Amino acid sequence: MNKYLILLAALITCISVCAETKLEDVKSFTLKNDMTVIVLEDHSIPNANMYLFWKVGSRNEYPGITGLSHFFEHMMFNGAKKYGPKQFDRVMEAAGGANNAYTSENITAYTNWFPSSAIEKIFDLEADRIENLNIDEKMVNSERGVVTSERSTGLENSNFRKLSAEVKGVAFRAHPYSWSVIGHQSDIDNWSLQDLKDYHKTYYAPNNAVVVIAGDVTVKQVKKLAKKYFEPIKAQPKPKAVHTVEPEQIGERRTYVHKPSVSAPNIMMAFHVPETQHEDYYALSMLASILGEGQSSRLSRSLVDEKQLATSVFSYMPESFDPNLFYIYASASNAIEASVLEKAIIEQVNKIMISGVDVKELTKIKNIAQVNFYRTLSTINGKANTLGTYALFFDDYSKMFTAIDDMNKVTVDDIKRVANKYLIKANRTVGILSAEKDSSEGDL
Repeated sequence: MNKYLILLAALITCISVCAETKLEDVKSFTLKNDMTVIVLEDHSIPNANMYLFWKVGSRNEYPGITGLSHFFEHMMFNGAKKYGPKQFDRVMEAAGGANNAYTSENITAYTNWFPSSAIEKIFDLEADRIENLNIDEKMVNSERGVVTSERSTGLENSNFRKLSAEVKGVAFRAHPYSWSVIGHQSDIDNWSLQDLKDYHKTYYAPNNAVVVIAGDVTVKQVKKLAKKYFEPIKAQPKPKAVHTVEPEQIGERRTYVHKPSVSAPNIMMAFHVPETQHEDYYALSMLASILGEGQSSRLSRSLVDEKQLATSVFSYMPESFDPNLFYIYASASNAIEASVLEKAIIEQVNKIMISGVDVKELTKIKNIAQVNFYRTLSTINGKANTLGTYALFFDDYSKMFTAIDDMNKVTVDDIKRVANKYLIKANRTVGILSAEKDSSEGDL
């Protein structure tokens, strides 16, 4: 059986497994404090999953308090009124649960996995840290040290993070997407306790959250617990909108990062693209897959397999509330100059701009995207996360149920059109990380 048939068989299997989840199975309600709660009953296993999506990320910061969103991801586990320092994890684990969290440019998300019998304990834990988080000077200073170590270690050990931080700073001149989620060190060193208290009060208000619960629960049960634990938490004034619009880029920008310890150059290209709700989102997402997702992508086949110019290459486009960047990243093979690798990447981009893609190639990418989508929905965690993602980034969780149709609407003409519209030189920022002291990369 060839790869295409295997992929098709996987798609059919995923569809059959996940087809039982329908739009009418999802229920939502809004509490008196304007907290949104979305519920999906799934009694396949005696477990449940709760996601709390807070509409706060590095885009909500400003110079002087950068990194605060990520810092609260740490602080939210460090004790509140009822459950003291380190008790959140211990109490949850004792109840058979586990948790995780992440911060992005746009949101901060907390997720809890637990036996459905422990659901009230999870509500109690979350309500305590939402309303009564202990912002203690000693604990804050301790976590400052943790974040500082995380920042310095990440930038030193990850070529990607180091180069990405520089590229973002050059590609964005006005919008807060210009700094990394972890923030600037000088800001980390100087947040005041009042900065933290104000930030928590503003952005961890119930009217700034979307809660998604999927699993072995009932809507009646969730509503009762939400009213008991979450509804008494007071709403706050709506956070100030991010109104800064990044000016149009009208010429290529370049940045060079000198890192003596790197064995071969790394290249990142970034192109300004619209926000996730834009009509071009799915076409751009598939263009990213065609160029650099997996070993069969154009960039991987050409640069890694055939020409052996790179050891790895990928492209991606983050989900985003505001216009963001479409990224291409490559690590050069030993003895390959950055200029050679850069020209090879541009050559592959230009091929799509000039000749487009054929139906067979696009169909393969659609099938991969759909298999991945259905595979995500095969778990209660995936269902909860995806519902929340569509509620936030697409402004409507029901669009999760039209996603496959939206993917299928993308045509070969759409792929060529968005490539020519967005992946142009005037819209491009190029970052090179290298051990070479001379930043000159020759004529390109």
